[in-house]
Amino acid sequence: RARERRARFVGKNGACNVAHKNIREQGRFLQDVFTTLVDLKWPHTLLIFTMSFLCSWLLFGMVWWLIAFAHGDLDHSTRLQREPGEGAAGAPAGFVPCVTSIHSFTSAFLFSIEVQVTIGFGGRMVTEECPAAILVLIVQNIVGLVINAIMLGCIFMKTSQAHRRAETLIFSKHAVIALREGKLCFMLRVGDLRKSMIISATIRMQVVKKTASLEGEVVPLNQIDIQMENPVGGNSIFLVSPLIIYHVIDKNSPLYDISPLNLHHHEDLEIIVILEGVVETTGITTQARTSYLADEILWGQRFVPIVAEEDGRYSVDYSKFGNTVKVPTPSCTARQLEEDKSIM
Repeated sequence: RARERRARFVGKNGACNVAHKNIREQGRFLQDVFTTLVDLKWPHTLLIFTMSFLCSWLLFGMVWWLIAFAHGDLDHSTRLQREPGEGAAGAPAGFVPCVTSIHSFTSAFLFSIEVQVTIGFGGRMVTEECPAAILVLIVQNIVGLVINAIMLGCIFMKTSQAHRRAETLIFSKHAVIALREGKLCFMLRVGDLRKSMIISATIRMQVVKKTASLEGEVVPLNQIDIQMENPVGGNSIFLVSPLIIYHVIDKNSPLYDISPLNLHHHEDLEIIVILEGVVETTGITTQARTSYLADEILWGQRFVPIVAEEDGRYSVDYSKFGNTVKVPTPSCTARQLEEDKSIM
């Protein structure tokens, strides 16, 4: 009976398959409110912003109503409605209200909206009669600016998040193992669908598997960096066209003792590929990830060429991006291949 394949640590789309449970220190998320708002889903973020505006309008509307009530503006406004034509500017003679044309809580709420969003219909205004009203006017303007700044910042960050750019960075569906320069190599293909480049792009690979120490300690997700090569040398790549990234399977490689016969028996084997770089147009650092399980590694195959010169320029055929062909490859481990060469 075949053993059940373990869960992926990183999905093919780059999502990490990790669930965080029993977090007792939930208050730490409130210490970084901005990041928490950016991480929320769009419906929750829009609901929070809507409630922030409504609550601030209602709060300051209540404050303006209390100011008018304490100063007696509501009594004089009621009297004016019963006795029109008395006094000037909508008030009895000799009386100056804190805020003109405040008759009820509804008008105070409308004035609160006018102050915070700077609409200014002109029917209501603060006079110099009440210093407290001037102070509330300043405070509400500052609160409105803070809410607007946070809202615009969160919307900008959510619409320009790095993972949006990472969706146009693609990896081959399968990885392959074949000979290159006489050595067994683990190879994959990476490409960028956009014309705008990824600056200072770097790529690295890790093997994630379950291990146990000599003392009996079990590490369910042991991450092991593996050395890799690319056509331009080092980890930095010039991703102007799709590249084949490869790892030479030598004595320092965790794939040193893997052969085509036992490759698919390594259910705990997962190779993670991480591509990082700076987006040329926005300057934001982005990261694209994928992973390969044992059954997604093809032994004895090689990627077909997809770059050709046409009419004085290079053309990339992405329809063949993941296509492979069979090539002669030894059906033995890299250790056995190296030992056979040393004997010869």
